[in-house]
Amino acid sequence: MKAVILTGYGGPEVLRPGDLAKPEPVGRQVLVEVMATSVNPVDWKLRTRGGERAPEPGGVLHGDVAGRIVALGPQATRFRVGDEVWGCAGGLRGYDGALAEFMRADEDLLAERPRGLDWLQAAALPLVTITAFEGLFDRARLQPGERVLVHGGAGGVGHVAIQFAKAAGAWVAATVSNDAKAQIAAGCGADAVIDYTQEAPADYVARLTGGAGFDLAFDTIGGAAFRASLEAVRPSGRVVSIAATDSFELAPAHAKGLDIQIVLMLLPMLTGRGKERHGEIMTQAARLAEMGRLRPVLDPQVFALEEAGKAHAHLQSGTAVGKVVVRVGA
Repeated sequence: MKAVILTGYGGPEVLRPGDLAKPEPVGRQVLVEVMATSVNPVDWKLRTRGGERAPEPGGVLHGDVAGRIVALGPQATRFRVGDEVWGCAGGLRGYDGALAEFMRADEDLLAERPRGLDWLQAAALPLVTITAFEGLFDRARLQPGERVLVHGGAGGVGHVAIQFAKAAGAWVAATVSNDAKAQIAAGCGADAVIDYTQEAPADYVARLTGGAGFDLAFDTIGGAAFRASLEAVRPSGRVVSIAATDSFELAPAHAKGLDIQIVLMLLPMLTGRGKERHGEIMTQAARLAEMGRLRPVLDPQVFALEEAGKAHAHLQSGTAVGKVVVRVGA
């Protein structure tokens, strides 16, 4: 089968087209004919930095996949050959990756592809969807009518988080850094859009909540956005972060009695525990997509499989607007 092989760790040039043996599913795995995949920041970070989570040289990157099942492992029972599926199911050490014509995947990590999304749209959503869903619902227990602040509202996770929060009946404000991103956040349903380069947390808290603070802040950026989250939520409010990788002074959180939750979406694949929850989340997300409540924003550039290195460079450059997708079999 054709694949893009990780030949080492470094720049996009380490991703090289090549041929690999077509894999055979074992246990509860299924074999997916890959129609499309998308690039997430974790993909280019693994490519650049290597480390114990990255596939070894000779392996294949990318977890997001949309495709069709063509074979079943001997213990696989959830799907049948011909089923169309989506999920985030690999791209790490010990797993197949989606930058290939075929990918083995644990059946628990997959769900049926929603009607109404094409292959590219479906491939754009899994990682960001699971991350947003876990943060808002599994961790923060978002309730209808709550006031939610999403940092990075035009980003991959952020634009999905806006849609989930609106579908749950929340009032949503989103931070962005320019007018183009403001249009994306508003188009996803944000009730208010904040240019964080022009307005300080204290000012938009006063303007949008009368100084009371948000019930929940969802930080998709880290650093200054995490500190702004602590300032923006009300006493006893909740902060969820997917990027809390710095050291922080938590005295402000202590003074307000905040509930802080950290989400690392890859944990089920890294630990082998809780994989079935990811399949459940994708099934629930498929229902929202079929209702028209969940749609990805796609970057205008679509890349072919052999152009995976260019796709990585495009996302890493910071110039992409929307999810960057790679067409494989679609």
